[in-house]
Amino acid sequence: MRELVVFTGLSGAGRSLAGDTLEDLGWKVIDNLPPALIPPLLEEAAKPESGLDRVALVLGAAPDQSQVGPAVELLRSTEGPVRVVFLEARTRVLVQRYESVRRRHPLDDGRGLEAAIKAEAEALETVRAHADLVIDTSDFNVHALRARLQQAFDTTNAGLNARVLSFGYKHGLPLDVDLVFDCRFLPNPHWDDELRPYTGLQQPVADFLAEQELTGQFLQRLDEMLDLLLPAYLDEGKSYLTLAFGCTGGRHRSVWMAEQVAERLRAKGLSPTVAHRDVGE
Repeated sequence: MRELVVFTGLSGAGRSLAGDTLEDLGWKVIDNLPPALIPPLLEEAAKPESGLDRVALVLGAAPDQSQVGPAVELLRSTEGPVRVVFLEARTRVLVQRYESVRRRHPLDDGRGLEAAIKAEAEALETVRAHADLVIDTSDFNVHALRARLQQAFDTTNAGLNARVLSFGYKHGLPLDVDLVFDCRFLPNPHWDDELRPYTGLQQPVADFLAEQELTGQFLQRLDEMLDLLLPAYLDEGKSYLTLAFGCTGGRHRSVWMAEQVAERLRAKGLSPTVAHRDVGE
């Protein structure tokens, strides 16, 4: 078995869609496999004639969620590198999703939906802490989540899979990121009547920010830090890296800075994707 990925996480957060997406990409997807059946699967996958060279397992629907952690550890101990992707969403969002489809949560024992969601999150807390990639799907529709997963598993993106995100602090911190940088040390174009209508993607704002004294110093030091961190992450087997840049509203400083850093990552041989979460707010 050359490639193995495990999708786990909270019920209603998109595990099934993740499996469908990888199936469309040519992976062999096994959904809701009981952990007890993992050893026989590994034996079968080891046979050259099995054709199981890229396998995605969707785990987490077992009645006892405590089985998921040991199952992941078993896979990592016997199969070597295994990518674990943990999908989650805010409790309020999960409640809305379950109410809209009128389905019963698999851990709902009569105490109510929110209690079931909390119990599941607690049972999977250790798995989440050791996941290679955590994706919060709260603000994703089906198409956005599919695109996020396609980007993460694009086989043309070898090595470290990088993503750069801009956001506005007033809209809340993004959850599924590795490194967060606060761009509010730069002057805010919002307070300039001529610059306010533009975004960090447009030349007037870009020129204004590029002229600031601290801009070059910050980018130089960030560049040096990335030169230190990127090889270290690769040596540790890290497959995914998301850098987030925030400003007050997420329209000017963070947007421009995210684009600048993405260019520097490309110069280092990576192929980052860029997303501006709040630029349209």
